Amino acid sequence: MIQERVDVAALFADHHLGLVRLALLMVGDLATAEDVVQEAFARMHAGRQRLREPGSALAYVRSAVLNGCRSVLRRRSLAFRRAVPYAPPVWSAESVAMIGEERREVLVALSGLPRRQREALVLRFYLDLSYEEIADTMGVAGSTARSTITRGLAALGRTLGEES
Repeated sequence: MIQERVDVAALFADHHLGLVRLALLMVGDLATAEDVVQEAFARMHAGRQRLREPGSALAYVRSAVLNGCRSVLRRRSLAFRRAVPYAPPVWSAESVAMIGEERREVLVALSGLPRRQREALVLRFYLDLSYEEIADTMGVAGSTARSTITRGLAALGRTLGEES
């Protein structure tokens, strides 16, 4: 049986920017986000012969990016256990002028959510993934993905002071 090869270069060209944006929302700085995505693609390229279903390569890379972000955040928490708590990225003066106050408030509120809820909300509303794709990416059941999103939205609404 001949196994279909994954075209890593095409996958990179098509999805690199979106994955960097996903990682940026998770880790908070562009350089680290790019490193996480680059590492995920490098690992996929090295192990592309072992990928059982080439059609699931994008889901594999998404999961690898999320896992990489988790590792970065875990290392940060260990390094800064006694330091100042994590603050959202500092925006440049140009960005502050361009980005509305509401969007900044949402990003700050999003960064205050538990990791799993933040990941689920970003995957759902930023990448517009279905519940099944979110469940596959996060490695949880579909019902868990749905309930995590529901709880995350409720917590976000409470933080932002919105009524349901």
